[in-house]
Amino acid sequence: MPKYVFVTGGVLSGIGKGTTAAAIGKLFQFRGLEVDMIKIDPYLNVDPGTLNPIEHGEVFVTDKVWKFTPYKGFTFTIAEIDQDFGTYERFLDKNMHPRNNITSGQVYLSTLLQERAGEFLGETVQIIPHVTDEIKRRIRMVAEESSPDVLITEIGGTVGDIEASPYLEAVRQFRLEEDPGQTALVHVTLVPYLETVGQLKTKPTQHSVKTLLSAGLQPDVIVARGKRPLTESARRKISLYSNVPPKAVISNPDTPVTYSIPLLFEKQGLGDYLCDILRLRTRRPKLSSWEKTVQLFERKKEPVWIAMPGKYTQILDSYVSINKAIEHAAVALGVEAKIEFVDTEIVEEDPSRVEIVDKYHGILLTPGFGTRGAEGMIKVAQRALNSRIPFLGICFGAQLFFIAFCREKGLEEANSTEVDADTPHPVVDLLPEQRKISEKGGTMRLGAHEIVVKRGSKLFDAYKKERVRERFRHRYHIIPKYARRFEGRGLTISAMDVSERIINAIEVEGDHWMVGVQFHPEFTSRPNRPNPVYVEFLRAALRRKRTSSSGGASR
Repeated sequence: MPKYVFVTGGVLSGIGKGTTAAAIGKLFQFRGLEVDMIKIDPYLNVDPGTLNPIEHGEVFVTDKVWKFTPYKGFTFTIAEIDQDFGTYERFLDKNMHPRNNITSGQVYLSTLLQERAGEFLGETVQIIPHVTDEIKRRIRMVAEESSPDVLITEIGGTVGDIEASPYLEAVRQFRLEEDPGQTALVHVTLVPYLETVGQLKTKPTQHSVKTLLSAGLQPDVIVARGKRPLTESARRKISLYSNVPPKAVISNPDTPVTYSIPLLFEKQGLGDYLCDILRLRTRRPKLSSWEKTVQLFERKKEPVWIAMPGKYTQILDSYVSINKAIEHAAVALGVEAKIEFVDTEIVEEDPSRVEIVDKYHGILLTPGFGTRGAEGMIKVAQRALNSRIPFLGICFGAQLFFIAFCREKGLEEANSTEVDADTPHPVVDLLPEQRKISEKGGTMRLGAHEIVVKRGSKLFDAYKKERVRERFRHRYHIIPKYARRFEGRGLTISAMDVSERIINAIEVEGDHWMVGVQFHPEFTSRPNRPNPVYVEFLRAALRRKRTSSSGGASR
């Protein structure tokens, strides 16, 4: 039977609960155990696919597509899930299943549809037991489907949130229903350092644990996040007021290398302690492979500056998988990627400001949707074409790159119907199967698809093979008849789908590296196995830096 670890958070959101949960999963992997992970999101959306990245961060796309059936006769397609699953995949090197993202929208939808069908006839349908039973059922469904040794469930939000209360109650019931030694509860909390007095403050943690206790949950472990490591006095104080032994209070200070956190936990004995709580007999942890990976990230390296023009530049989490993929590729090449966002709305307002991208060694045109900032992104792509700056366009970025190319070749009014429905040259348009779809959630072309790569292309040089599998999330695509018009005139169609109906990648002919991909290669990048597309992009940026008389850019 699987063991269950629940991870809750306190004080405030964004303190690294997802990274902590993934790092705990790595501790079990070190010991040869099979791990799976669940993320519970208390929002009422069925999935995060319709959320603006500025609202909730990046939408992560899974390899598999799941047909979620809340009740017979009702089915929803889910492959868009919470960004924390990207963290899980990068730490555990494992493809996560979309059923592992449980949202309040899914839970309440299932409960209400059952009620309408008469499943609860004679009963008053309530949070307890009906909603909490559905939550527990979903957790056990994942355990049954994947059969891990350890199933880790991260509860989104913060203890004390109204939205999270049914999940905390479900965890309380779950722990009562399981035998002793089957479950553990880890609480992640903030221990701020107060500069004015030069002291770590444990009071927020004390209040957070008190709120957790009021929900009937006693934590087994406290993970203390903060800028600085815990002092022994702070550790003892947290232990005393949280009713856990001092060795169960784990320090998790800020670190320049995120992947070092499992090793930090291991040094403090967290892996062995959790195995003792869960009554797991395991072999000694094997750390050498992960230690070598971390050492690569810790080395000082020469900087390569990358511009990321886009429309969701207000928060880092909007493009977190891209940021990580660039980092993985840079480490593999022995350099450090310095990423700077460029708000393309500013370029729209003042086109002369497009010159800002000239100082970078490479440009990555980001994914997105809609009209806002799109013209600014097209202008950046045109600038890259004329300046021959190494360029990578991802999804929407690839589509706008093609529009820029068409305009440079004489189709001055070329556009996407997503941006201008009346364009005389719709070089980017809806996929045919998307034309009859009016719903927004879960209706795009999603999940992983096989790609046929053209021999002799830059993309083939990256992958070194003709067939690859990457993940997609799009409604619009590059129209083949327009792309074929420019084949042999500076453009190469470097990848198609297996039916040869959908263009998966384009590139500019010549020695300069300019590629646009309809897929999202960042979702398959791993710290010890970077995606080849990102490696070749960074390699081209590094070459620009080293071969140009001015260093390739003014950075």
